[in-house]
Amino acid sequence: MLDISGSVAVITGGASGIGESLAKYWVSHGGKIVLADIEKEGLSRVAKEIRELGGEVVTTICDVTREEDNHALAVLAIEQFGSINLVLPCAGIIKDGLMLSVDRETGNVVKKMPLDQFQSVLDINLTGVFLTVRECTEQMIYSDSKGLICLISSVGSLGTAGQINYSSTKAAMSVMPKVITAEFFRKNLAHKIRCVAIAPGYVATPMIKGMNKNALDKILENVPIKRLVETDEIASLVGEIYRNEALAGEVFYVHGGLRLGSKG
Repeated sequence: MLDISGSVAVITGGASGIGESLAKYWVSHGGKIVLADIEKEGLSRVAKEIRELGGEVVTTICDVTREEDNHALAVLAIEQFGSINLVLPCAGIIKDGLMLSVDRETGNVVKKMPLDQFQSVLDINLTGVFLTVRECTEQMIYSDSKGLICLISSVGSLGTAGQINYSSTKAAMSVMPKVITAEFFRKNLAHKIRCVAIAPGYVATPMIKGMNKNALDKILENVPIKRLVETDEIASLVGEIYRNEALAGEVFYVHGGLRLGSKG
């Protein structure tokens, strides 16, 4: 079993949501944080709150689509703390829309998803994750660090209408743990650097909680636990997966029974 105390977590998208919750969870258990985001104000706020909790944190502005930013992030962690034990790439965006919008009366296509709407989600949610993981893992190898790469998938990976861009990236996150684990196994690294993904359902982020009440109630009709998943619950799962060294190469769902209940 690994111990969080003294361990170093590198988190992108750490200015809010899951990244913020995990950062605070990590320091509450004695861990250290390298926090990255493009949102300077949010990043500063979270860092301030972490320090008020007595935690050690360094921050950096990081555009995850840029190779040089990801390299600098990984090197910063080694320079500041000497190791990387958890990589949590939380940076991501949503730009929902139908691939093709068809007029019900005429049957004609009236709108197509623009390429930049599709590509921008892939650039951050997929390419950005690849770059963060690649650069951090390289530094883990050089520094002889032991730990976990934890990717953020989603129940959307199972296919959600209106999310062809987002769902495609999250489906990719679901297969990456198997690929990375297989590659590391071949190179005698899999016992030191594990890779998993977690797949949340509807999470109580500010965006979801701010939805129209009727729309939110409709969502919750399909969640057997009858509420949104809290970000703290996701952070807790990541912590337990980190500790348990037998967990590797898989996707772990945290969705309150979504799609598993009689109404799913």
